[in-house]
Amino acid sequence: LLLLGLLVSFSLSGYAQKEVRQLARSGNKLFQKEQYDKAELEYRKALEINPSDKVANFNLANTLVRTERGEEADKIYQEMLKEIKILPKDEAADVAHNAGNLAMAKKDYAKAIEMYKESLRRRPTDEETRYNLALAQKLLEQQQQDNNEENQDNKDNQEQQQQDNQQQQNQQDQQQDQQKDQQKDQPNKQHQLWKESLRFSRFLIGNGPRQCGEDPSSLSTRREGYAA
Repeated sequence: LLLLGLLVSFSLSGYAQKEVRQLARSGNKLFQKEQYDKAELEYRKALEINPSDKVANFNLANTLVRTERGEEADKIYQEMLKEIKILPKDEAADVAHNAGNLAMAKKDYAKAIEMYKESLRRRPTDEETRYNLALAQKLLEQQQQDNNEENQDNKDNQEQQQQDNQQQQNQQDQQQDQQKDQQKDQPNKQHQLWKESLRFSRFLIGNGPRQCGEDPSSLSTRREGYAA
């Protein structure tokens, strides 16, 4: 992270300006010692006196980044970027550079590229920013390629699922058709069994023992069969 030099707000009284500078210097020393919590308190004290102080805001944002509060830091950077045209070139370059770093951390490579390019417009000789820009461009290309492959895989999976669903539906339709055919055949089989049973009954009736109105000669013949 890059720290800005002190800026003086001429709208403040001489005493207030001096106090803001002192607090900012104190915060910078603590920041260099990696005492980020204490540095944050100093910057916030300065901002209580002058909320628009660019140095205190920028270095507070840097401190927030160091303490893993990137979202809060990014809000400060983005507010400062709204006034990038009126910032000194080096300071504008630092704000855009740090905003690019935050975008990289979130894998928002398109945003990072935008920020690094903005930084290089203000300071074209910054090799670190140029390196980060090239890396962001490479990572964005890889990200887009991965997304395309993932989208193709999803499309293939959807098509396969549709084919599986269609095959399953065809099997269900086939089973239903078979059941319908079986149901159609069932009455015919029952009718066939009924006709066979009827014929068999007729056969028994027509050829069985005659109990009533039998021919006497037939009865006498059977009696003779039982004679001693």
